[in-house]
Amino acid sequence: MTTSSAQPTGTAAKPASEPFYKRHGSRNFWLGIAALGVVFGDIGTSPLYVLRAVFTVHNGAVALNEANIYGVVSLLTWLLVLIVATKYVSLVLRADNNGEGGIIAMSTLLRSAVVHRPKPAILLTYVGMLGAALFFGDCVITPAISVLSAIEGSFVAFPDLPRGVLVPAALSILVALFTAQRYGTSKVGRVFGPLMALWFALLAAIGIPHILTTPAILAALSPHYAALFLIHNPVVGVIALGAVILAVTGAEALYADIAHFGRKPISAVWFMAVMPALITNYLGQGASLLNNPANLKDPFFTLVPANFTLVLTIIATIATVIASQAVIAGAYSVARQASRLGFLPHLTVRHTSAQESGQIYLPAINTLLLLAVSVVVIIFQDSEKLSSAYGLAVSMDFLLTTCMLIAVTAIVWRWKPIFTAIMALAFLVIEIPLFLANCTKILTGGWLPLLIAAVLMVIMSTWYRGEELVTAKRLKNEGQLSDFISSLEKRPPRRIPGTLIYPHSMVSTPPFALKANVAINRCLHDHVVVLSIKTAAAAHVAPAQRFKMQRLSNTISGIVHLTITYGFMDDRHINEDIKYAQKQFGLESWKLSEALWILSHVDVRSSEKPTMSRIRTKLFVGIALVSVSPAWQRFIPRSRKLEMSRTIAI
Repeated sequence: MTTSSAQPTGTAAKPASEPFYKRHGSRNFWLGIAALGVVFGDIGTSPLYVLRAVFTVHNGAVALNEANIYGVVSLLTWLLVLIVATKYVSLVLRADNNGEGGIIAMSTLLRSAVVHRPKPAILLTYVGMLGAALFFGDCVITPAISVLSAIEGSFVAFPDLPRGVLVPAALSILVALFTAQRYGTSKVGRVFGPLMALWFALLAAIGIPHILTTPAILAALSPHYAALFLIHNPVVGVIALGAVILAVTGAEALYADIAHFGRKPISAVWFMAVMPALITNYLGQGASLLNNPANLKDPFFTLVPANFTLVLTIIATIATVIASQAVIAGAYSVARQASRLGFLPHLTVRHTSAQESGQIYLPAINTLLLLAVSVVVIIFQDSEKLSSAYGLAVSMDFLLTTCMLIAVTAIVWRWKPIFTAIMALAFLVIEIPLFLANCTKILTGGWLPLLIAAVLMVIMSTWYRGEELVTAKRLKNEGQLSDFISSLEKRPPRRIPGTLIYPHSMVSTPPFALKANVAINRCLHDHVVVLSIKTAAAAHVAPAQRFKMQRLSNTISGIVHLTITYGFMDDRHINEDIKYAQKQFGLESWKLSEALWILSHVDVRSSEKPTMSRIRTKLFVGIALVSVSPAWQRFIPRSRKLEMSRTIAI
């Protein structure tokens, strides 16, 4: 077996795994601006509804008094500091998998560290699935609540406006947003970024006058007000935590979006612009409520005089449309990771940037999200009702991410146990109460994200298990590649001119099409390549490290096994890679660029006694029927492609 380390000829290109911000350091500023429009939209629009949600939850269970206002504003501030700034921005963003973020990327990073320990690896696989499922549950609710809450601001400016316009207006905006996704994260970010920069400047600007009027609110920056609020009001505090979490719901999307812009621009923008603007606005809303409790009808829009409410509503609506971009872009990244790692079937992926492989558009995911978000808007119809469904999936994702971060610090980063223990205690003492508080929402709407997550978990686990069963069946039925080669050596077939490439997902078995071709035609072409395309646990594999070639026989010339290993975020331009391998291994005379490709198609059916439950087996077969072909197949010219099918019952 030979593995070459030679670099490709021609102008050397930077490795795909090198983040954009390292290759273009002078562009950090513009990346940061674009990140404002993609990464921070969700968390940046939380001030629209958080304080109102806290003081109106359970029919005003949290009393609107001075002590509670100080306590709630302090809670909001320190959740931003501890969960977003400390946990996600300072720590979790460093736990990327070669530039890829999201809970699947983190689980994959850990799996590669425990690859020789099967039980922990399997556990991490399913933890990654669960985290992804919960994230998708959040992705459905975020656009709905953000857009609804912004449009509701128009009712402050126009109290007589009929409530019936709310849902149609929200649906129209959402359709426009999801339709725009095909133009790509980069273009969307360039448009949305400056608008979100204006939004964060506005958040600070409308909060500052109220702080200057009531400077005593600055005392809420002290964490002891949050502690006193929870200690003196344990029951009410738990209820408040269920709503306060709405202020940090964009944190997981922030991590999932790291592939689009890199860690440094995201971190810089958070500390320099986003966090100061959010805290200033929450302080301003607190000061406004201290001066006039009647402003609770809408603590955000009452920060400005009534004649400016309409302008603020328009700007807020634009901002909430942008807010949805964070979770949509994150959903694309997580879905592609899930597909590449075998949790989901093949998905159509369209790249929307020539520079950044992380900037992608998935038509199927986009359509499903739009349909799901539209259904949620129609069911709940206003942000106050929808807030009761928001937070449970996020708090569960927080706990999963913290547990995996603990494992990363211990296994991958090799922190001293005392430092890992301190970090674990600091985060879990916050996130466990947040989770328990949000469990109270299950009956009032929290069931929705759980239902979405449960459905996706069933789909992903079924597909993953079904693929394992198909692989096992093929190993049993197809026999060993070495045995097939031995049979050819004992009775050498007639050789005929030409080069054939047999793509085959299994490394140890012969392609069905190759066996059938030899058996039917009793001949073998002069040059035969058994091609296996593999996905590594890493996000990227350098071109020079992708290829392995093995000559399969010492007595029968011209038959080789070529393995190409890609990272789960690498583009798979198979023709270019075949040309590269041809030069690398000295196979120019084989003329691989003119070879005929013979594909072995597996038609999956349910057996009379299925290994999985009958329902899950039918689900797997149904998904397999609608699954698209692997993306690399579209690079094969149709005139040089044939397909042979066989049926496998599981």
